[in-house]
Amino acid sequence: MNYRTIKCTILISLCVLSFMITINLNAPDKAAQQNFDAIVFDWSRTWAEVMQLVKEKHYKVQDPQKGMVKGINEFLSHLDPHSAFLDPETYTKMIESTSGEFYGVGIVIDNTRKTKDKQLIVVDVISDGPADKAGIEPGDKIVEVGGEPLEGMATEEIIAKIKGERNTKVNLKIMREGHTELFEFNIKRDKVQDQNTLSFHIKPHDIYYVSLSMFSKSAIEQVKKLLQKAQHHDYRGLIIDLRNNSGGLLDAVVDISSFFVPKNSLVAFTKDKGGKTIEEYRTAQQPIITHTIPIFILINNYTASAAEILAGCLQMHSEKQVPTHKNKYMLQVFLVGTDTYGKGSVQEIIPVSNNSAVKLTTYLYYLPNGETIQGIGIKPDFFIEKEFPPSKQIEWFTKYYGRESSHKNSIKSGNQLDDLKKDDKKKTDEDDDKPKRWQERAKEMLQKDNQLRATITLINMLNFAQKCCPKEVTNRADAVKYLKDIYLDNNAITIENIT
Repeated sequence: MNYRTIKCTILISLCVLSFMITINLNAPDKAAQQNFDAIVFDWSRTWAEVMQLVKEKHYKVQDPQKGMVKGINEFLSHLDPHSAFLDPETYTKMIESTSGEFYGVGIVIDNTRKTKDKQLIVVDVISDGPADKAGIEPGDKIVEVGGEPLEGMATEEIIAKIKGERNTKVNLKIMREGHTELFEFNIKRDKVQDQNTLSFHIKPHDIYYVSLSMFSKSAIEQVKKLLQKAQHHDYRGLIIDLRNNSGGLLDAVVDISSFFVPKNSLVAFTKDKGGKTIEEYRTAQQPIITHTIPIFILINNYTASAAEILAGCLQMHSEKQVPTHKNKYMLQVFLVGTDTYGKGSVQEIIPVSNNSAVKLTTYLYYLPNGETIQGIGIKPDFFIEKEFPPSKQIEWFTKYYGRESSHKNSIKSGNQLDDLKKDDKKKTDEDDDKPKRWQERAKEMLQKDNQLRATITLINMLNFAQKCCPKEVTNRADAVKYLKDIYLDNNAITIENIT
């Protein structure tokens, strides 16, 4: 090994050793730390040798900086799915996005994507944002950004490429289910508000509904206004839709929790790898809800991070409440849907040299009862899977082969002829319709939402029980048992042979 190689080895070893000492603070196992030190020091020498050989012998070295960035990122992503290296461009974009507004297209992306994946799934679109106006739909798969395929690209890098200066355009190529050709969109970047909450009153059942796609400062005010308005009369229940909510500000979760639980209630706390409690998050104000109202929270596999903390926290505070004569308000929280994502880890953004940063997993979140959601998620009280509308092929088959009326020479009654005329007029009217606003489209989607309909049914059943047999539903546990005995969810049922 020549002098240059030795010098390079020492420099890289010192840098790696400095990084290693930083991430091993509070290490519980000294032997493991020493073993880590030895491995890093030993392989840093190999790294330096390889770099020297590349410099001396490779036919044509191209963009070594890009290779170094990918090498560091590969090591960090090997630690866990959320640790990553942020190059200067990505780090700058991330700083911009934390300011509450940023220039992008307004999409909610799939948290489960891996670097080797060739696509990025659009979980949801922000209402009235650039992507929404351009025609991007939930479920679309992005396969190219700016003409570059996504395979081998970290998710943070993709996000950085989608964002940019205001009024500039980004080219996205999309795969959409049921279509063989790719869709191409040239979307003008614009300011994307950090939260667009939808809220409705389901009037026939007297139920309030609020959907949160992300937790932010504006989300706090929107939920607060809804609850204050609903307080004016004795409504049957509240539905909080956290499906596809990827998280957001934990402070916003604490503030929203304070609307439902007593002041100074524990919402969550963090622990380091040594099991030491780092920080507790507690409510700081009196609740808005002052009388017993059933709260049903919709969750799915894209409910993650801060959204899981809110659902788990409210459920646990509801479980531990014991009814007494002094208690005028009982928190009744029920979870409906499917298992949540299971992200209960905390990432710190730590600046390093070359205007870059390291996103490093440092702590885990714990719910008030000491349980962690990391890798586990939260199970619903009522397991109800999402049903999707029939495909165009099924609709076509049903139309032409599924009924007596589908035969060309079938006998049509007077009522059927009137219905056919109405259908033709309806199709003409639909063709003439202008693009619908987000709120109108959301209402249409909710009309076909089986999970929402099941939740409304559960609220009505509970409301009936509270009037007719209140002793059967005095607390959360009794209410869950009562509803499970009557309502059939998607869990397996016992079927026995008769001999």
